[in-house]
Amino acid sequence: MLPWCWLTLLAFIPVTFSVNAGVKVKLTEKGLEYGKQIGMAAIQKKLKTIKVPDISGTQRVAPIGKVQYSLSRMQIVNLGLPKSVLGLVPGTGVSLSISNAFISLHGNWRVKYFRFIKDSGSFDLSMNGLTITTSISIKSDDTGRPAVSSVNCAATVGSASIKFHGGASWLYNLFSNFIDKALRSALQKQICPLVADAVSDMNPYLKTLNVLAPVDKYAEIEYSMVASPAVSKSDIDFSLKGEFYNIGKHQEPPFTPAPFSLVPQVNNMLYIGVSAFTTNSAGFVYNKAGALSLYITDDMIPPSSPIRLNTRTFGTFIPQIAKRFPGLMMKLLVKTVKDPVITFEPNNMTVEATATVTAYAILPNTTLSPLFILNMEASISARVYVTGMKLAGTVTLNKMDMTLGTSYVGDFQVRSLDNIFLMVLKVAVIPRVNARLQKGYPLPTIGKMNLVNTQLQVLKGYMLIGTDVQFSG
Repeated sequence: MLPWCWLTLLAFIPVTFSVNAGVKVKLTEKGLEYGKQIGMAAIQKKLKTIKVPDISGTQRVAPIGKVQYSLSRMQIVNLGLPKSVLGLVPGTGVSLSISNAFISLHGNWRVKYFRFIKDSGSFDLSMNGLTITTSISIKSDDTGRPAVSSVNCAATVGSASIKFHGGASWLYNLFSNFIDKALRSALQKQICPLVADAVSDMNPYLKTLNVLAPVDKYAEIEYSMVASPAVSKSDIDFSLKGEFYNIGKHQEPPFTPAPFSLVPQVNNMLYIGVSAFTTNSAGFVYNKAGALSLYITDDMIPPSSPIRLNTRTFGTFIPQIAKRFPGLMMKLLVKTVKDPVITFEPNNMTVEATATVTAYAILPNTTLSPLFILNMEASISARVYVTGMKLAGTVTLNKMDMTLGTSYVGDFQVRSLDNIFLMVLKVAVIPRVNARLQKGYPLPTIGKMNLVNTQLQVLKGYMLIGTDVQFSG
């Protein structure tokens, strides 16, 4: 399990400029507590790798005189970190404090005295009241991804006891205080570097942050950091760009994100706010890519429908069509003429789309002969939900207004075609839009991150995802 997974979320650290965010993320105390549990297991595993170097030397012991000694093959047999606190330092970052920790060591001893007497045995060392404190520095690397390191680490041992077994153990006991001090020093020197290693081990996982998340052949989403995290006593707020771009061409839309703040909530580990700017940037990108246009042919209409895309059906309402193009199939082109506008109001997400509908007769040589062009204003309701690590949705048509733009078959009453085009939108256009929306759009994620207990609210100006998180692998 990767250490301190929640610190990966803390690491949405700034680039040098500051703009309003399209996406905001809030990490709560509940999330920090979950991260601490994962992190402490990783710290404990790392500290169990402590390798205490062999110790040897000469010590004068009354009444024997000089004694040559060595301690070797020292190994940790038990290590516990029963109490720890991961805290937030407002305006700064994260602090970690471990107290009442303990380490038990086993090793071998050997002595030589009176120049010719040799003896050996084993020993057990117990260190209690171990305290470790460190601060976590979080910054952005040159790719816009987060990087973390341990700073200001300190480790102290409260008390220690050593017991020698076998042979001339009594001799070691005569200078056990000296041995105790040497072993405590050797252990203390290794603790902070290993804590620093445990923190640094996070960096390969942090590099999996989807700063530029691919969506499909048209778009990708940028989740780079646009401001420093705002650290308070109870949570951390992060500001992400949250902007759709055409693949390979990052052109800014003709609008900017409005400032917004997440409503205070604490029941979940994590809250993600997705603003109207983010969804509207998607509309800008897909419209610019030409993806918001669709040719509709008769085979897309259910066979049971009495309404067909042919000049006979349309000739019923526009006689000129039946006269000039008898017995021909037709094709419709629905195409947006400006970017759709998406708005969020409490419990209501609406899409306003402006499009044209061009009707063609398909001539016997398969060329298209234009019949008319209608201007269309459509109001669409959207329902959004979270599936896996993606945000998905479905839409339904609320209302549609059409006016005549151009006619190549003379004047006619557009209203007479309302039922035809309502049917076409509902059975041919909306299902294809929903099929794409249900594939989803990636949320910001790191490593093997899963969202659980997820709820979604639509609020004024943004949608709010409240969720708990689990890391695996």
